[in-house]
Amino acid sequence: MRKSPLAAVVAFVATLLLGTALAMPALAHTSLRSSDPKENARVDELTKVSLTFSESVRYPVVLVRGQDGRRYESGGPAVSGSEVTQAVAGSLPDGKYSVAWRVVSSDGHPIEGEIPFTVTGSATTSDQDATASAAPSTPAASGVQPTPEQSAAPAAVAATPAADDQAEADGGKGAIPAWVWIVVFGIAGIGIGMAISMRKKP
Repeated sequence: MRKSPLAAVVAFVATLLLGTALAMPALAHTSLRSSDPKENARVDELTKVSLTFSESVRYPVVLVRGQDGRRYESGGPAVSGSEVTQAVAGSLPDGKYSVAWRVVSSDGHPIEGEIPFTVTGSATTSDQDATASAAPSTPAASGVQPTPEQSAAPAAVAATPAADDQAEADGGKGAIPAWVWIVVFGIAGIGIGMAISMRKKP
């Protein structure tokens, strides 16, 4: 019995379609639909990582790592159906980071990936705030102009020691030493005595 060429073609197409249909479930593995942060995103801060997959996943592993290899995840990841969340420990310093993840799909096939991102602005803003709070407050910086009395007070205080020193110097130059007065009074006493004795002689 000979088969017609048309029957052979139909059989070939049916076999091809059947093989494709059977292979599709094996090829259609779970995939990552979205993430927060997104790939190559620039964020001011990050408190948690969120991953959304095309179907439910199991046994998630999420690592948040800096360029120096330090890890910043806090605790373990939480999975709810197709969504996985991972808390981040503290505030991330400015720099480049990556989220490395790995999950197991519902058919038992493991998938993994990595999401790079950059943190900017958080540390710079904190440093600027700390510098501004530590800066001393001056009348010029605060916009308040000093009064004439306030401006003259430091000059008066500064001039007082100099005036005292000058007065002492002047007083030292103008004062007559005590021995000069002793000599003067001594000579005067001798002269008075001689005058009295000459009057008593005939």
